[in-house]
Amino acid sequence: MIKAKTSSSKANARESKGTKSPKIGKPPAAKPSSTKLSQLEALLRRPEGATIKQLVSELDWLPHSVRGAISGSLKKKRSLKIVGKKAEGEERVYRIAE
Repeated sequence: MIKAKTSSSKANARESKGTKSPKIGKPPAAKPSSTKLSQLEALLRRPEGATIKQLVSELDWLPHSVRGAISGSLKKKRSLKIVGKKAEGEERVYRIAE
């Protein structure tokens, strides 16, 4: 009777059966401390509010993205009341009404 040779990987698998090797790698990614939406909300909570131009420059977004985030994420999802006032000859200023 001829005995078949077992490969070393199979033998190692049998020896280490039941023991788990520690996972080595990168630690789980931490959540950013300040997201763009939280920055947007903070800018709108200021007493003086913010214009679209100010929000675009602070967040490095395009104007349509700022308006979409205000209407979608802040108004609809977070149920915040956003008011916009426009004085004669000035830009519209948005703020969160409390």
